[in-house]
Amino acid sequence: MLRSLSVSRNALRKMKKIAVAQPIIEEQEISNVLKALHDGAISGFYGVYIELFEKNFAEYCGCSHAVAVSSGTAALHIALAAIGVKQGDEVIVATMTNMATFFAVHYLGAVPVPIDIEADTLNINPLLIEDKITTKTKAVIVVHLFGHPVDMDPVNKIACKHNLFVIEDCAEAHGAQYKGKKVGGLGSIGCFSFYANKIITTGEGGMCTTNDPVIANKISSLKSLAFGKSNKFMHSDIGFNYRMTNIQAAIGCAQLEKISDIIDMKRSMAHKYNALLHDCDYLQLPDEKPYARNVYWMYHVVLRGNVSERRSEIMRSLALEGIETRETFIPYNLQENLPLNPSIKKDDCPVANDVAYKGFYLPSGPIIKDDDIAYIADKLKKIISSTVA
Repeated sequence: MLRSLSVSRNALRKMKKIAVAQPIIEEQEISNVLKALHDGAISGFYGVYIELFEKNFAEYCGCSHAVAVSSGTAALHIALAAIGVKQGDEVIVATMTNMATFFAVHYLGAVPVPIDIEADTLNINPLLIEDKITTKTKAVIVVHLFGHPVDMDPVNKIACKHNLFVIEDCAEAHGAQYKGKKVGGLGSIGCFSFYANKIITTGEGGMCTTNDPVIANKISSLKSLAFGKSNKFMHSDIGFNYRMTNIQAAIGCAQLEKISDIIDMKRSMAHKYNALLHDCDYLQLPDEKPYARNVYWMYHVVLRGNVSERRSEIMRSLALEGIETRETFIPYNLQENLPLNPSIKKDDCPVANDVAYKGFYLPSGPIIKDDDIAYIADKLKKIISSTVA
């Protein structure tokens, strides 16, 4: 009987599932959504929450303006459209990112130019930007990858010198800080995602932030089909249907109230992983530069040494222990099914290439339990040790 009970418990332990991320949805989100539903304010045209979410999010980021849109991809697309990116223009982009960053450039017929990353932060390497600038370059898109802000001073200095716009892809970095200032107001436009696994969520949704009133007005117009001022159906431009709904904004307002707590949870999670994994010579752990406050959207590690080519095997072993993981993004220069410019070669970004097939991230949700972090770290170290042996 005791043996059967022991086996049963072991089986249950094997069946446990620790997700990569889970959102925190509580009573305030539900209450806000119910109010929107009772008011009949379910679209992107009407309701108190859209304007309130924009106002509060702009204040949180230290920006003058924020415009809510339907997704992070929409935010990137409409930001580029608002600054006049068109067919034939070139846009410099960090190669290591979710490909939505590059898709936004392609949507406008422009040419994305991938830039390699820093080996420690995994962010765009500012030292490589200037050599890629041509007379066709219109903008630079930096990506605050996995929650660590880009070193923005050299980027902005280069952009100013060459009269370029700087777009911040902040999809993974809500609340991250560079030299004490939050991301989203460090360039021309900040673009955020509120997908379910982001720092705060509206399910789907996005936001553009800026200190430029002209850009803010342009984005506000473009996101809603560029309706005319005096005659609604005399459109002022080719617009998009990229409105965030009042229901989504209702969730966003509630989420924003707890963003500081969520970031504290994220940072605590990362510090606990660091303490448990710092002595594993086969892992490159996330960095935090002196200029940065990392919000650790995901706890991303890179395999090094004798296990660097064994990622798939290690991730499969973690899955058998109930630990969900995700591979690192595949850089743009390694994409096989996208219309890359013939001048782009696979080996153009060696640092990103090195990380691409050796990196993955561990469960990183804000409500992950301490004993789950300990369990994950223990299993990971044991699996690596057995792999080395």
